Amino acid sequence: MAVEVKELLEAGVHFGHLTRKWDPNMAPYVYMERNGIHIINLYKTAAKMDEAGDALAKIAASGRKILFVATKKQAKDIVAEKAGNINMPYITERWPGGMLTNFVTIRKAIKKMATIDRMKKDGTFLTLSKKERLQVDRLRAKLEKNLGSIVDMTRLPGALFVVDIKREHIAIKEAQKLNIPIFAMVDTNSDPRQVDYVIPANDDASKSIDKILTHVTEAITGGLNERKAEKAEKEAAKAEAKAAPAKKAAPAKAEAVKEEEE
Repeated sequence: MAVEVKELLEAGVHFGHLTRKWDPNMAPYVYMERNGIHIINLYKTAAKMDEAGDALAKIAASGRKILFVATKKQAKDIVAEKAGNINMPYITERWPGGMLTNFVTIRKAIKKMATIDRMKKDGTFLTLSKKERLQVDRLRAKLEKNLGSIVDMTRLPGALFVVDIKREHIAIKEAQKLNIPIFAMVDTNSDPRQVDYVIPANDDASKSIDKILTHVTEAITGGLNERKAEKAEKEAAKAEAKAAPAKKAAPAKAEAVKEEEE
C-alpha cells in the first residue's frame, strides 16, 4: 500500500526538533530548516515506510511476533490500540530490564500471573487469609500492568517496533545484543544508525504517531492474512490427499461386486 506524502504532511510527520538538538547522522533525511526547526523529507519517509511495511509483513507471515515499544505519553494509547487490534505484544509502561536478554525470568513472572488466575478459578485463593489475598491481588495488578500485553509471547519476538529510540534506549540495546531486527520512528534528535529499518518522522505528535502506526499495522495484517491463506491451502490439499484413496477404492469395490454377480 503506497503512502501518500500529502497525508503525512497533514499529520505533521515532517516536523523535526530544534536545529540545535539535532543528530548529524539524520542529515540524509532532513529536507530543510525553518524557523529554527528541521523539516523531515517526507518523500524519504514514505519510501522508508513502504520498505519497513514489506519487511514487517514478511515477519508476520512467518508466524513470528512483533513487539511494539512506546512508553511516552503521546504514544502509549495509540500503540496499545493498534498493536492490540492485530494481536501483537506491546510494552507501554516502564520497560522491564532484561525483557529480551533475560526472557526466561520474564516468562516466569508471566507464569506467576497464570498461577494466581488458576488459584482464583479453583478456589485456592479463598483459603488464604485476608492479608495474603490483598498481597496476591497487588502482585497480580503489578504484573498485569507491566507484562499483561505480552502474556501470549512464548518466545523472543521476530522484530521490535519502537517509537522514540532515545527514550527506549534500553530496549534498543537488548535487541541489538540478540540481533533482533529493530524498526523505529526516528526523529531528528536521534541516531538512525542504531536501527535496522528507519522511518524518519516526528515522534512527539500523536497525529504523526497514529499515521505511521496505522500504515505499519495494516502491513502486518496483510502478512497475517497471507499466513492464514497459506494454512487454509495446505489444509485443503491434505484433505484432498486423504480423500483421493477413498475415491480410487470406490470404483474398485464396484468392479469386485460386478464380478461376483457374474
